Amino acid sequence: MAGKARAIILGSGTSNGVPMLGVEYPPEFLANPKNHRTRPSCLLQGPSGNVLVDCGPEMRLQLLRENITSLKAVIITHTHADHIMGMDDVRAFCKRDDPPMPVYTAKRYQEDIKRIFPYAFQDQKPGIWVPRYDMREVPEFIHEAGLEIETLWVEHGDLPVLALRVGDFAYVTDVNRIPEKVWSRLLNLKTLILDGLRYRPHPNHYNYEQAVEIATALNAEMTYFTHLSDDYDHDKVNAELPPRIQLAYDGLKIPITL
Repeated sequence: MAGKARAIILGSGTSNGVPMLGVEYPPEFLANPKNHRTRPSCLLQGPSGNVLVDCGPEMRLQLLRENITSLKAVIITHTHADHIMGMDDVRAFCKRDDPPMPVYTAKRYQEDIKRIFPYAFQDQKPGIWVPRYDMREVPEFIHEAGLEIETLWVEHGDLPVLALRVGDFAYVTDVNRIPEKVWSRLLNLKTLILDGLRYRPHPNHYNYEQAVEIATALNAEMTYFTHLSDDYDHDKVNAELPPRIQLAYDGLKIPITL
């Protein structure tokens, strides 16, 4: 497949967002807009539409910020709260584009979505406006919006999490181990988005040191760390990172060659 596409990092923050509630920050930290991080999400823009990867609590605000007015499909990497609690706002696209919205995720996560949003699967009285989801099993390749999206399973503690590759770009959030069979599909890309939660070790995420090690080994032309805590002061950390590694930020736009 030849052509052009684009990824937008809608949110680059960890599950609490940055700044966190209840924390006092230096004015100079807050003055940098790249230190304001909404919950982790990505938009894939293809030749014929948009595919949303995860629906965090700020999904509505993220899509308004980027002037996104239509969606072809949604991919849910896993069902932790920071990745699905904006799913109700899919209702706007269902009303505009006619329901239901294709939602690709694992069977176990489909059950979570049905439990958390039961009204989306129930009959409603006329005039009641709810989202409608067309739950779909995850194939090896998702074909939506003129994109061929390769699906890859990585490990987030005990949970499987979807990683995605499109052309020369890959998105790998919420991970602390990349299985060997997936590793080869992530080597030598043009752009890699990779979990790099914080400086201290975490049982279910790569921390800074691990993320640098993995990024160096995978050897992308450029790696951006995402799912970032308030450990990171954007400009200061970017100045210290190795070549070809930077921090992602909300609104980062990345060209993709298909």
